Order: sequence, then structure tokens, then C-alpha cells
Amino acid sequence: MKDITTSDIKSRCDAILNGLSEGEKRVPGVVAMVTDREGDIYSGAAGERRLGGEPMTEDTVFAIFSTTKAIAGTTALQCVEEGLLDLDAPAKEYAPAIGELQVIEGFDADGAPRLRAPKSDVTTRQLMLHTGGFGYDFFNETYKRLAEEQGQPSVVTASRACIETPLLFDPGTKWEYGTNIDWLGQVVEGVRGKRLGEVMRERVFDPLGMEDIAFTRSDAMKARTATIHARGADGSLTPMDDFALPDNPEIDMGGHGLHATVPEYMKFIRMWLNDGNGPKGRVLNPETVDWAVRGALVPPQKVTMLPGVIPALSNDAEFFPGQRKNWSYTFMVNEEEAPTGRPAGAIGWAGLANSYYWIDRKNGVGGYWATQILPFADALSFGGYMEFESAIYEALSRG
Repeated sequence: MKDITTSDIKSRCDAILNGLSEGEKRVPGVVAMVTDREGDIYSGAAGERRLGGEPMTEDTVFAIFSTTKAIAGTTALQCVEEGLLDLDAPAKEYAPAIGELQVIEGFDADGAPRLRAPKSDVTTRQLMLHTGGFGYDFFNETYKRLAEEQGQPSVVTASRACIETPLLFDPGTKWEYGTNIDWLGQVVEGVRGKRLGEVMRERVFDPLGMEDIAFTRSDAMKARTATIHARGADGSLTPMDDFALPDNPEIDMGGHGLHATVPEYMKFIRMWLNDGNGPKGRVLNPETVDWAVRGALVPPQKVTMLPGVIPALSNDAEFFPGQRKNWSYTFMVNEEEAPTGRPAGAIGWAGLANSYYWIDRKNGVGGYWATQILPFADALSFGGYMEFESAIYEALSRG
């Protein structure tokens, strides 16, 4: 990686964070960090954990939502390395309940869902690539209708019923972002005979020295947790004091269930920058890392815009509109250089409450941007993140 000194980026990034957390149109608070292969090269916090409350600090705990996915994916890759998981075998061999699910083809005149058997079994590879047939109710009208009319539970309940949903299409026929990685977590549990959180702790968190990260928060983590805020149509913010991901969930949701601090996630990003190696041992083999970061969708499958069909939860969302994106195990891969300077072949993704990260193995740099705002793709937070990432690549270009 070209030399980036902290002096190159500190004043610029501090200004981005501070400017975004002040004034009438603002984010409540933000923590952002950047790392190279050796350690953090920028760390900043601005604003408040809750409007009118304690200041945002770097040790603030966030509901990290879908940035959980890559960690669940890592535990599955470990199973593959050990010869315990065949990605192309039916996933029901490891998680039998997935074999009971049918494809929804629409609704009868009385509103009852029309179901049929899938033409093939869901495989674990399809789960990792989001081609298994699952969606989210905030991105899919069919699931939204199942929630409104048939009582399909929201994924934020972290209940078994919330993932035992109909398939939206036959497995392997298209890409759609959804609860695939929650099912992947069930596959890992079937392989290991342990809850996903235990597997993560033993095989990812401990080797990487990650402490402030869990499906169920400790009392100390609860005391440092940021409040999720709702953005109104007029740009105002309202604390959602009664909304939070559950502690002690019925199932450990590999797709979105973790709470963490940003410094802990940076340790995970560094592992990917360092070919699977961590400070206390290897997490993945270098050859696994090499193939796992490559886009694996087969045309006509492609990453598409995410339509926000529940406005309170998400706006329409897309990284780098007009550019080609692919999906790997389990990251988005941008196939062209992004407007921020992120090179083709870099990986990354996001979390519902407006957290974003990227991992650039070519340049040996990655970052994480954490806010707690709904709906997803908040113009201010996402715009700030894009400016933040761009500042890092501007510093790289000067290095």
C-alpha cells in the first residue's frame, strides 16, 4: 500500500464527521475508522449516541445489522476448508427445515398464498451468493404482503418463524438480497452442533481478539449502545427508544443479529487484508480468501438496486448506480473503479441502520462507517460515507 500518514487524513475526516453531526440537517452521531494491514490509521467519533444524550465515542456499541453477514460467511468458509461442508449439496442436509419450504407463485382471490415445490434444492453456495430464493419484506412486495396479510414475522424478531418463509423463485435462477445468510447460519450450526454465536466466538472473535461483539450484549455493552433514530420526511430525527435488536434471540441471525463496536469490526477487516491471518492465529487459509472475494454470479444473475418498499425501513438503495456489481462469499464486489476511488475487485457492504464498510485488498486498506438511522440509504449518512471513503483515496493518491 502507498504510504498514508494519519496527518494526511485526520483533519479531512474529522471535518467530515463533525460537519455531518452538527446543524439542523444532521446525523445523530457517527463513528468512522480506517485501517491498513498493520493497524488503524484513522479513528473518529462525532455527535451523540442519542440526540441530547451522551457524546458518541469510539467504544460505542452499534446494532451492525447486515455487516454481520460477512462474519457468518467466514464461519461457513471454515467448514468448507475442513471438508465438513459441501457448498453444492442440498442445504437441507445440514439444516433440514430449509427442505420444507415451497415457492410462492402469487396469491389466490381470497389472499391465500399459492405455493408449489421448488424445482431443485437450495444449496449452501446459493445461500452465500443470495441466489437461494429468499428476500426481505422491506425490499420485496411479496414478502411485504405476507407480513401484512399473513403475519409473516419481521426478521428483527430473530425468530425461527421469520426465516421459515416461502421461496420467491426457484433456487439458483436469480439474485435477490434476503435471509439467505440467516439460513447459512443454520447450516453452520448443523455442521458444528453449536449455536452460531459460539462458533463465531471460538473460530473468529477469539483468534482476532474481538471482544465487544456478540448477539447478546453484556451489561457493559448495553451501557454504551447507541440509539437508533428515525429520519422523518422533513429531515428531522426521532429517537426510537423502543426499537432494538433482541438480546438472547431465539436464533442467532447470521444475516443481521450482531452488536459490536467499530474497533472490533476493524480487526475483522484486517484479517481479510492479511490473507486470513489474525493476531492470535489463522482464521482462513490464503487460498480460501483469494477465491472467496471474487464475484461468483453467473449471468444473467446480477446485483440489482434494492427497492425500498417499506419507506420507514429503507429508501431505494444501490452502491455506484450504473456500474457493474457482483457478489462473492459473502460480499458485494464492484467490477469497475468506483467514483470514490475504490478499485475494481474491492469488496464491501452495509447494514440497515446506515453502517457501511469496504475492504480493498489491492491497496491494503479498509474502513467502516457507523450511524444508527432508519430508513436505510439515508442521504446524509450515505453521502457522508461516500465523502469519507473518497477522502481516503485522495490521500492514497497523494501518498
